[in-house]
Amino acid sequence: MNRWFVVRTHPHGEFKALANILRQGFGAYLPRYLKRRRHARKTDTVQSPLFPGYLFVEMDPDQARWRALNSTIGVSELICQNGLPTPLPERVIDNIRERENEQGYVILGRQSDLRPGDKVRITDGAMADHVGIFEAPSDQHRVFLLLDLLGRRLRVRMPVSALAPAN
Repeated sequence: MNRWFVVRTHPHGEFKALANILRQGFGAYLPRYLKRRRHARKTDTVQSPLFPGYLFVEMDPDQARWRALNSTIGVSELICQNGLPTPLPERVIDNIRERENEQGYVILGRQSDLRPGDKVRITDGAMADHVGIFEAPSDQHRVFLLLDLLGRRLRVRMPVSALAPAN
């Protein structure tokens, strides 16, 4: 019976490991999301692994030659316990796939109803009760805000869960 297992990859080697695992005839899954990155004053969106350094392999360990995975280019090791591959709990992969959009990217966090320019109140943390202006969404449950502090406007990154609309 086919089950899902976890493979640890070399640093930044998820895509290389995925290609080589698929080439060997195993089923494989690398959940990805769209990440906003800023470099040299430019902002762009790139695909990024949801779990950096890991991907999932589907196989029947009783039938497959799973030890070959450990010598696959891009793979560091198949996660094992007591010398046998450790299966993932049922439905883990299905739960991740349910959060994918039409293009196959996992949607992170809840979708915020905030629009650029909206006033928000910080409800949690060291900045609680400060009012700021929503600027843009970030990745991984965070957003960018503009706060007036010390006589100037500062751009800060905050968790969406720590915000509420300001009235």
